[in-house]
Amino acid sequence: LLGETAYAALTNATPLILILNAIAMGATNGVAILLSQAVGAGDRFRSARLITTSLVVAVIFALGLTLILELTLTPLLLLLQTPSEIFSLTHSYLAIYILGYLPVYLYCYFAAVMRSYGNSVIAMLICTLLNAGLDPLFIHFMGFDGAAVATLLSQTLCLFCMLGYLQRKPLFSLHLSQFDGSLVTDFIRKGIPSAFQQSIPAISTSFLTALVSSYGISALAAYGITGKLETILFYPAMALNMALTSIVGQCAGGKRYDRAGDYIRLSLCYGVLALIVLSAAVVIFANPLSHLFVDSDAAAEIVASYFRIVGIGYVLNTVTNCFLGSLNGLGQPTKSMLCMVLYYLIVRMPLAGILSALGF
Repeated sequence: LLGETAYAALTNATPLILILNAIAMGATNGVAILLSQAVGAGDRFRSARLITTSLVVAVIFALGLTLILELTLTPLLLLLQTPSEIFSLTHSYLAIYILGYLPVYLYCYFAAVMRSYGNSVIAMLICTLLNAGLDPLFIHFMGFDGAAVATLLSQTLCLFCMLGYLQRKPLFSLHLSQFDGSLVTDFIRKGIPSAFQQSIPAISTSFLTALVSSYGISALAAYGITGKLETILFYPAMALNMALTSIVGQCAGGKRYDRAGDYIRLSLCYGVLALIVLSAAVVIFANPLSHLFVDSDAAAEIVASYFRIVGIGYVLNTVTNCFLGSLNGLGQPTKSMLCMVLYYLIVRMPLAGILSALGF
């Protein structure tokens, strides 16, 4: 709606947004590891203590991180090598967006708890539709900042939808008397590797965004478009990862490892099939799809070239995520994290830097 420069500003803001979302999904997935095993074992007393304690920790953590980010936003954007012509746009967008981090974190928390009980909801779909509808309206009246305000409002409403659903279908109860400080160490032990595991792709994206920024506004806008289109290809894999964390965790808690194997094989089958179809569609239609975001032929050609190179990788990523989710469910998030470290931090980022320096 606002052209290539505004989209480049949004692209520059995206790595930090991805990291925040990854921390929320990863840390709450750590809660799901412990809770799903307790649910599978039929231990209601431990389940109640896990839920109450983890909720208190979640609120404190999300508020603390919000405050830290608001105070350090300028140096963070300088670290990302944000171009001067889009610095103020990026800063103002993120300053508003970060205010909505608590609703995002709590949504991910309650979604993880519900997955642990074998229940999932589509409240995030409501958030997405609200955001899509509110964006043009708020942008019309407030400009670029309106997009951030629309996102903040939709995220808050999404959390209320989730809470309303939980009130109608109570799966658990919350009582502060069930708070158990001794469980905080367990959350840290499971949550940090899981959060770091989910954050590593976003950290890698931040590094690559800084590299791409040196190639101009069109390249930065194109990289932003690829990131948006990649959600179609990455999120099914992430969904399988999170679902298997809970399902395999339940199976492990109930000592039904044979069932865990069945779920893993089924996830691999459906995941690979889905990603072959989705990857082919994005690779074939990359050029026209990019024009839905920004009317730029230069950006569209970069997007098409990008997906021709990396297209098959999304199928392989889905296979990997199925096994990572299974390891998480078995209570081994550190092993999953080490796999991500190998791919992103040891191979992808250094190789991207080398190939960029060599003129590729």
